[in-house]
Amino acid sequence: MGKFKSLQTGHVALNVTDLERSLGFYRELFGLDVLEDGKDGDRRWALLGRDGRLLVALWEQSEAAFATDRAGLHHLSFQVETVEEVQEAEQALRALGAEFAYEGVVPHGEGAASGGIFFTDPDGIRLEIYAPTGADPSAAPVAGAPTCGFF
Repeated sequence: MGKFKSLQTGHVALNVTDLERSLGFYRELFGLDVLEDGKDGDRRWALLGRDGRLLVALWEQSEAAFATDRAGLHHLSFQVETVEEVQEAEQALRALGAEFAYEGVVPHGEGAASGGIFFTDPDGIRLEIYAPTGADPSAAPVAGAPTCGFF
């Protein structure tokens, strides 16, 4: 095992404290559709995607916000095609009241063409939206390490 002809990330499942709030956030930001939703005892869930493809699953089964001091997810990153799309997402996030780690689009590292925005969802889960090119005119906020590692 270990060698695959193709290996891609499938969907991402996130624990949230308020399903309705998180549904609004992810649907508004990414334009995702609810593919399926339901309830399992006290736990509610929703599967979100586009064109019938599952991208994000939300599970309302947490009592507290995302903890950055525990092993597990560091951040979740989404790639878009252009830096202009990243900037559009930034405006949408500002309207949603999201908190940002850095101001505006920043490169992944000094001299890197790729870069994006770094922010949190309503439960404090760290997220990134980036483009592979277009961020190079900006200075990196962190020297000597990937920007995405320090938020």
